[in-house]
Amino acid sequence: MNLIDTLPKTARRPDGDGSVQVHLDPTLKIEGAKVFAIYGKGGIGKSTTSSNLSVAFSKIGKRVLQIGCDPKHDSTFTLTKQLTPTVIDVLESVNFHTEELRVEDFVFEGYNGVMCVEAGGPPAGTGCGGYVVGQTVKLLKEHHLLDETDVVIFDVLGDVVCGGFAAPLQHADRALIVAANDFDSIFAMNRIVAAIAAKSKNYQVRLGGVIANRSAGTDQIDKFNAATGLGTLARFPDLDVIRRSRLKKATLFEMETSPEVLAVQKEYLHLAEKLWSGEEVYEAKPLKDREIFDLLGFD
Repeated sequence: MNLIDTLPKTARRPDGDGSVQVHLDPTLKIEGAKVFAIYGKGGIGKSTTSSNLSVAFSKIGKRVLQIGCDPKHDSTFTLTKQLTPTVIDVLESVNFHTEELRVEDFVFEGYNGVMCVEAGGPPAGTGCGGYVVGQTVKLLKEHHLLDETDVVIFDVLGDVVCGGFAAPLQHADRALIVAANDFDSIFAMNRIVAAIAAKSKNYQVRLGGVIANRSAGTDQIDKFNAATGLGTLARFPDLDVIRRSRLKKATLFEMETSPEVLAVQKEYLHLAEKLWSGEEVYEAKPLKDREIFDLLGFD
């Protein structure tokens, strides 16, 4: 058996305005935990943001599970200090007989007790990322790993807004967008806003706001927010210590303390507390492509 053989024959359903979506089992709901899906332009720092946010939640006493949704499977790298096997890897190793899997085959404990799972992805050109997300949630529920979890964080591949990689939005309470203060990040953010708006018609997910990353200023993000009704939750500057933390396989909460490290840690802790309170919800309206060019000064 291979990955293709496991895909359901009727794997599509209408979802939103004219879209086609991978059909996820409606019984596979994540209950009892607050679920956050983190999106943004490729390379913008979503994994770094997700991992440090996971630690921040753990520091305020929450039981956290982080799920990486990228074939590169390095979302939890700084938490576990290794590239862990993906759910697809371990499923293939037992010929997709899930009853043969043990929890320790696909769930790994990271820094400060954060539990880590790498969903991975199907081989290139052979399947849908939404199926992988569904199988991951199914395994977690079968092993009762969500029963005692307070926070689930999906770290989602790049700025892809196709049905497959929008699948975490079907589980999330809040979707967060990581963006830098530049045109490309904001253009990607606008498409993600549109995807979240479409999903919010049929699912409970709502837009939680922007996390400004690698940004000395936020003037361009502020313009976009004002035009769409979005808001910024936190800002993290472009610090060399963030780059060095990745090289050291460490989260920022493990780096040698300095005023700048302590300031970033404080910002992550504040963000975790704000997200736990659940107050921020935005009904943002995405712009047309031409409107973004006009807004940000491109002729």
